[in-house]
Amino acid sequence: MLTFAVAVFFLLITPGPGVMSAAGVGSAFGSRPGARYIAGLFIGTNLVALAVVSGMAAVILANSEIRFVLLIASGGYLLYLALRIALSGTKIAFIEAAKPPGIWGGIALQAINPKAYAVNTALFTGFAFWPDSLLIETFLKFAIINAIWIPIHFLWLFAGVTLHRLDLPPKAHFRINIAMALSMLAVVALAAFAPK
Repeated sequence: MLTFAVAVFFLLITPGPGVMSAAGVGSAFGSRPGARYIAGLFIGTNLVALAVVSGMAAVILANSEIRFVLLIASGGYLLYLALRIALSGTKIAFIEAAKPPGIWGGIALQAINPKAYAVNTALFTGFAFWPDSLLIETFLKFAIINAIWIPIHFLWLFAGVTLHRLDLPPKAHFRINIAMALSMLAVVALAAFAPK
């Protein structure tokens, strides 16, 4: 169970669309809109997890046309976000929008987020630790994942709010933007070149 919890931590803490956009909403709109957005991400990631556990995701993703559309939509979004970050100049700009995306924005992002499907598939199909009952193991995995998921996303939200308030020199802003953009491009590459 400890190995599973450590895997959850490292899979969730790494940059992906969910945590990066949570930081972006925090940077652009503050903690309260960010918390609403995280609520949507939370609902969305648990819906993805339920789809993975029920096998519905496997049925949907078995269709090559649907898988291709999801890959293009999520990869395009991640590439767009990476370019916005890299080309934002000397101000840290995780994400820009006229109004906060809110709960529905978080749910929608998780629906097309390749990392959400990949992470949930890896976690629920691997790391067996309760051989006597798959049902108990599944419930425990949901509890552990959510217990780690919530603070990690609020940590990223706090990072976005904090970085927005800091008066860093332009060179530091530029380096942070490039590092975030490269992280997002790595996610795009992993999604695009993952074994089908």
